[in-house]
Amino acid sequence: MKKSIFLLILTCFIFSNHSYSQDKYEPTWASLDSRPIPEWFQNAKFGIFIHWGPYSVPAWSPKGTYSEWYQYWLQSKALFGNGDFKGDEVTRFHEKTYGKDFPYYNFGDLFKADLFNPDEWAQLFEKAGAKYIVLTSKHHDGFTLWPNKEANDRGFAWNSMEVGAKRDLVGELSTAVKKTNVKMGLYYSLYEWYHPLWQNDKPRFVDEHFIPQIKDLVNKYSPDILWADGEWDMEDEKWKSKQLLAWLFNESPVKESIVINDRWGKGIRKKHGGYFTTEYEAEAPEFTKPWEECRGMGFSFGYNQNEDSQDYNSPKTLVLMLTNIVSTGGNLLLDIGPDGRGNIPPIMQERLLQIGSWLETNGEAIYNTRPWKSSFQWSEGERNFKPKQHYLGGDFILKQTIDPEPGYAVKELFFTQTADAYYVISPKWPGGHMTIKDVKLPKGTKINLLATGEGLKWKTSGKNVVVEMPAYQPNKMKESDSYAYVFRISKK
Repeated sequence: MKKSIFLLILTCFIFSNHSYSQDKYEPTWASLDSRPIPEWFQNAKFGIFIHWGPYSVPAWSPKGTYSEWYQYWLQSKALFGNGDFKGDEVTRFHEKTYGKDFPYYNFGDLFKADLFNPDEWAQLFEKAGAKYIVLTSKHHDGFTLWPNKEANDRGFAWNSMEVGAKRDLVGELSTAVKKTNVKMGLYYSLYEWYHPLWQNDKPRFVDEHFIPQIKDLVNKYSPDILWADGEWDMEDEKWKSKQLLAWLFNESPVKESIVINDRWGKGIRKKHGGYFTTEYEAEAPEFTKPWEECRGMGFSFGYNQNEDSQDYNSPKTLVLMLTNIVSTGGNLLLDIGPDGRGNIPPIMQERLLQIGSWLETNGEAIYNTRPWKSSFQWSEGERNFKPKQHYLGGDFILKQTIDPEPGYAVKELFFTQTADAYYVISPKWPGGHMTIKDVKLPKGTKINLLATGEGLKWKTSGKNVVVEMPAYQPNKMKESDSYAYVFRISKK
């Protein structure tokens, strides 16, 4: 009898393990979507996007547009973004600055990256409190930041090892980042605007360029994240995405650990793949699986020397944006754009360090958290103010918290939780007391202000909890603690 019970338990154990981790994933969305997303990603909460390439040399586009689209703006004489454009602004800038006979491909030679120090970058990312980064290994212009033979199949060298920098930039940064506790991700654009095969023979582009190139990237660098983009012109069947992902999950060197996003074919976003992505949007509380919002510190992803200090979001705005996203279960992938020599602009470094300073004190309310009873507590009034913009600017979160438009409600508090505590995050100092609505706490529950560590008195008032606030003493806090105030409610 004991032997039968043992065999039954053993059979159940084997079956349960097999159901969680398939031996083989089939090239169908039903099978691929069943693969669990490694938990570290949902715990990470904050990542850094890096747009860097030949477009970082001219580093210019009208405010409200993406400078990394420089080649497309230049050659198509078209623009879209936040603003009213004639369409030829980049073309006119280019001809005035470089001349009419200066092709975009000349920027490859000028993309020297001579001041690029991968270890300094990696240390900055760690100090910023980021848990992962995503580097553009290849953007839509087709230039690769690693040595790759497919990059040259347009008839000339178009990679960072043979042109300009004469360095394996993906390899150098991967090595540096993997010395830290930060995960290394790689962005890869499926399509290329002006590749001859893309323009004239898309099936050959997929078979002879895209698939061997992306496999080369994965095999050489074993990234923790593969961040696809540029998928929107063709359905996943034409990209052969399901077959590629089956290889990635079954045979690649990162088959057990890789995290992927959802950009693998026209109409696939927020439906299939790995985690869901948004871009210049806000929170997404309706998502039922891990998700990530990506945006720049200003409007452009690539460095845009046309943007001024006022175009960059303040550190308070960025922290509130992070909090807003995390409270609904998402991650923030915040972009920086180094220049063509490999400098991260000082204002971008400053913002990263300011976020890192806030996270140093308050990170336990962000990392490893999940949503609580609700994501936020609203005041009276109409909710969810959002300006009508192609790309939603960061100041929307200020309008939803500390600087509302007349008649609109504000998010008074944000909520997160871990196994040990609930967290209440206030965009501004609550004053004499803070009311947390519709919550019950057991007698003896401890509430602390993370910025100072001090315990706070509280009482139950009807369906609410009222927390008695101490006198505001900024000298007891770091400057960064004022970006948002965090209160820890112990569960034990």
